[in-house]
Amino acid sequence: MNKRWQASMRLVFLVFFIGAVVALPAASFAQGQGQVIAQGPVQVKVIMSGGFAAAFQEIQPEFEKATGIKVAVTRGPSQGTGPDTIGAQLRRGVPADVVIMSREGLNDLIAENRIVAGSDVNLGQTPLGMSVRAGAPKPDISTVEAFKQAMLHAKSVTFPSSTTGIYLVKKLFPQLGVASAMTGKITNTGVAAVAKGDAEIAVQPVSEILHVPGTQFVGTLPAEIQYVSVFSAAIVKGSKQPTEAKELIVFLGSEKARTAAKKSGMEPNEGAVSKSKKPS
Repeated sequence: MNKRWQASMRLVFLVFFIGAVVALPAASFAQGQGQVIAQGPVQVKVIMSGGFAAAFQEIQPEFEKATGIKVAVTRGPSQGTGPDTIGAQLRRGVPADVVIMSREGLNDLIAENRIVAGSDVNLGQTPLGMSVRAGAPKPDISTVEAFKQAMLHAKSVTFPSSTTGIYLVKKLFPQLGVASAMTGKITNTGVAAVAKGDAEIAVQPVSEILHVPGTQFVGTLPAEIQYVSVFSAAIVKGSKQPTEAKELIVFLGSEKARTAAKKSGMEPNEGAVSKSKKPS
């Protein structure tokens, strides 16, 4: 009885093995005949800086639900010399379909011929503002002199090393005569450091600091020393998903996206503004 059972099991195994071997070329033949093989959803890879991040986080689920396109987001500064800037990531071959960043940073990439001509659009603009830790006294920054005194009296000031940092360090602080006084108390960790108590003041685009838990918004810088950042989107040359990338950029200009941008502290631009030329 036991020998008969063993023989039966060997026969069953042999039948399954032969079936599997026959099925493999059949599957290959079906694929070769152009039959559709089930795949996962299309994924668009986005590299973005912080200025549009709050708005994007709100609208990303709506875009994915409406289109069935998944979005994978990587972060990086718009400008600077670090290895994680958006430009540095693209130069070392990090795959991307869309970039969302400051207009200044995007113009650098356009000059490097890394952007699909005519694909760039401005999404919104936001001024520089100040935040302190929740419950801390709010400095007076209503005038240029008041802002200067706030910088001088602060124990530590944090801001991004990207477009904002370039403006503050290379232009504004020297203009105010506080460049040397700021040495030693500047960090580039951003507003999160203020929430943790590791920095006293954050100076960043309003859209990056307006709704950060553990902090309170002080206000915008005086008009005379204000710097308004424009954030833009574009398709990266060599994108694996150019059609879906374009669909995302169109969605970023929708009313839903404009509402989210305004909520985050941005003033949306009316209409697309391309800074690169399509080939004639």
